[in-house]
Amino acid sequence: MLVAVPKETAAGERRVALVPDAVRQLARAGLEVAVQAGAGAAASFEDKAYEAAGARLETDATSLVAKADLVLRVQAPSDAEIASLRRGSALIGFLRPLDHPATAARLAAAGVTSFAVELIPRTTRAQAMDALSSQASLAGYRAVLLAALELAKILPMMTTAAGTIAAARVLVIGAGVAGLQAISTARRLGALVEAYDTRPAVKEQVESLGARFVELPLDTRDAEGAGGYAKAQSDEFLAKQRELLGERVRAADAVITTALVPGARAPLLIDAAVVSGMRPGSVIVDLAAPNGGNCALTRPDETVVASGVHVLGPTNLPSQAAHDASRVYARNLTALSQHLVKDGALRLDLEDEITRGALLTHDGKVASEAVRAKL
Repeated sequence: MLVAVPKETAAGERRVALVPDAVRQLARAGLEVAVQAGAGAAASFEDKAYEAAGARLETDATSLVAKADLVLRVQAPSDAEIASLRRGSALIGFLRPLDHPATAARLAAAGVTSFAVELIPRTTRAQAMDALSSQASLAGYRAVLLAALELAKILPMMTTAAGTIAAARVLVIGAGVAGLQAISTARRLGALVEAYDTRPAVKEQVESLGARFVELPLDTRDAEGAGGYAKAQSDEFLAKQRELLGERVRAADAVITTALVPGARAPLLIDAAVVSGMRPGSVIVDLAAPNGGNCALTRPDETVVASGVHVLGPTNLPSQAAHDASRVYARNLTALSQHLVKDGALRLDLEDEITRGALLTHDGKVASEAVRAKL
């Protein structure tokens, strides 16, 4: 069975789907691995390291994937890249199925069996395959560093000969994987941190990291959906939430927003009026930028300055830590590949919750019910 790893072509993407250690692991399992030359260069993995691990190097991506049984990617393929996939082959990657369901339709029409890592169930069995969580951790970490660099203040309290500098106040909105990592990183850098989430169940996790949990007088009994994700709320709920949360946003020096609802526009949590009430020099880093943003002023991959406040909308922070992001992502894909491949061939057990959950397209059809509903 031939596993192919092409070089990523999406703008700004520096990650690679497999690193040499992962190649070595798949080779020990009896799989043949071919990697496009230069695929790992942007993540600091050299071609010679792939060869030493047992991979074959190929220069042309089109011919590489055309003969592959399984293609491993980071980002979803373009239309041209989908056309080069062999009918009957398989693909694994971040395919954004609920945000861009048309990609699933094209993969189905091309006869490709595809697995979207975003659809992997959040269970103990699937933990080693949870690419969303591994990449979200890095995004939360990088978001705080980005805020620290953009902020006109320093994060820790510092005592100098000229007096004491007070610690910066950081507010993290959304205490999922990215949010918890942001809390932890901001605390390690010495900031005073508080966090808000609609799910009361995360209060203990927030406080265990040394942050204060912000509680608002809202009915949040129905705030958590399947898999532990936040559920979409009514417009009335969101309006009241914005109003109550505004006080905490205005008091913060840096705000990290991470609130997302799978397959929906990110909830609007900070309006322009609240931003205008923040202190000049404050910073908002909006990790929900790819899905419309939690702040009304967010623009994807831009820095907007309004009333002296810097609003940043990064869309791919894990790529900025490409070496480690690739290492953990490769472990996720290796675990999933070994789960799916038995005796040198792809074996689909549709009774298995991991296989069934991650399966996006198969036999010329869109297999995911949620994605079919989007289409």
